[in-house]
Amino acid sequence: MAESDSHRSAKSKAAGQAGKTEIPLRGNRKLDAVTSRKAIEIERSGDIDRLEKAAKRLKDSGKPEKVLQVPQKDMAKAAKAMQNVEIGGTVKNMGGTKRRSVRKKK
Repeated sequence: MAESDSHRSAKSKAAGQAGKTEIPLRGNRKLDAVTSRKAIEIERSGDIDRLEKAAKRLKDSGKPEKVLQVPQKDMAKAAKAMQNVEIGGTVKNMGGTKRRSVRKKK
C-alpha cells in the first residue's frame, strides 16, 4: 500500500534536518525515522495490532529513546500497545502538543 502524504510529511518532520527516514531493520522491516538518540514510529491507523507492530519495531531499533506518534484519540491505545510489547518510551500526538511517558512493564 502506498504511503500517504500526511505520513510522509510526519516522518520527515520527526526526523528533522539531521535525522534519517526509512531505516532498515532486521527481518525486512523499516523504522520510520531516527535521530542520533531517538527512534520514531508513526502509526495513524489506531488498530491495536498495527500499534503493537510499530512498538516492536521501536524495540528492535536499539536506540535509547523511543517515540510512538499517533493521533490524539489513539494515545491510550498506543500506550497500552507499548506496555504489551514491554518497552518504555513516549507516546506523542501528531501535532506534538501532548505527550505521555510509558514505563516498561516488569
